Amino acid sequence: MATTLMLIMIGLLLLGFPMMIPLIAASIVGFVMMFGDLGQTETFIQQMVAGIRPASLIAVPMFILAADIMTRGQSADRLINMVMAFIGHIKGGLAISTATSCTLFGAVSGSTQATVVAVGSPLRPKLLKAGYSDSFTLALIINSSDIAFLIPPSIGMIIYGVISGTSIAELFIAGIGPGLMILMMFSIYCLIYATVMKVPTEEKATWRQRGLSVRDASWPLFFPVIIVGGIYGGIFSPTEAAAVCVLYAFFLEFIVFRSLKMPDIYRIAKSTGLITAVVFILVGVGNGFSWIISFAQIPQALLESAGINEAGPVGVLVAICISFFIACMFVDPIVVILVLTPIFAPAIQATGLDPVLVGVLITLQVAIGSATPPFGCDIFTAIAIFKRPYWEVIRGTPPFIFMLIAAAGIIIAFPQVALFLRDLAFR
Repeated sequence: MATTLMLIMIGLLLLGFPMMIPLIAASIVGFVMMFGDLGQTETFIQQMVAGIRPASLIAVPMFILAADIMTRGQSADRLINMVMAFIGHIKGGLAISTATSCTLFGAVSGSTQATVVAVGSPLRPKLLKAGYSDSFTLALIINSSDIAFLIPPSIGMIIYGVISGTSIAELFIAGIGPGLMILMMFSIYCLIYATVMKVPTEEKATWRQRGLSVRDASWPLFFPVIIVGGIYGGIFSPTEAAAVCVLYAFFLEFIVFRSLKMPDIYRIAKSTGLITAVVFILVGVGNGFSWIISFAQIPQALLESAGINEAGPVGVLVAICISFFIACMFVDPIVVILVLTPIFAPAIQATGLDPVLVGVLITLQVAIGSATPPFGCDIFTAIAIFKRPYWEVIRGTPPFIFMLIAAAGIIIAFPQVALFLRDLAFR
């Protein structure tokens, strides 16, 4: 049965169908193989509805809406200007500023695609003018934007938390350490690259200019304070934090900055609605598919045949990293989380792994796969935004992918990189 479902999904994907169609087709075939007919389809429909029922999922459209408001407004530009004022003048400073800006905007939006657009659009021309190659520039923007998967708020972590029953608040806090570690790794690489390629430095900003940039960016900088501080302080839940972010984004862009007008609300709401519909359809269908394979005990059979259950905690983590990394090279990250998380659930439970540590590693692998050829979703976002050919976009990615894989190895070897802040906040 597992082979049949896999062949159906791969075949329909190769034929160009959107991901929801292979999932639905495989689920229906699996249902018929188990029950003999479609007379009890209401059970499958109930499972799909149950997938989008958890209240935690309300945070997803909220964070998407907040990111859309900020992307169209001035928040990203103000954050970029502040970062540039402080580190733009050092060797590789412009590239380091790009990585830092992506991290900060990720802490504001939680969306990799929004970060590619908001940070990449203004900084790519500056990087090219400064002497950085286009392949390095595109790879830097794509991979730095993927830090948004780890830095809260993270839509990927919300989906994983709902599927696995793991605390989303703990996942958010645990993602901060790995995100900052990856930013440091990228910054060191940017410094080495700029030194080797003899890229000139930018003009140093005066302290007055730095003060003004901090003043201008002070409003957007309250976003991570609201999210992390509010959750850590027990003021509100992650879902409530998402609603507060929307209100705060509306207040900034429409009232304080006045960068948006009331007619813009329709376009923003339409864009958010379309993205949310796609996400929720995938979540619903993915939950139905997960129920089918769990009912058929496919995860247990696959893990037993591969010997994962006897591999021990480290072996399970390595298997999870490899599986999610490869899958996200071909399939949408949300779908990968929905499908693979239930498969590995028995092994995670049997080995006593911390589900928060597993969630951080899964989120990191999703981030890596999203920027990895052949079909990483952020690659095609960059192609659409920057109008560059496919091979030019992916040419500079190998060093960044290597660093991200190394980061996963560090987290497996030293779990406290991810769990220190979680333990500090919740233990």
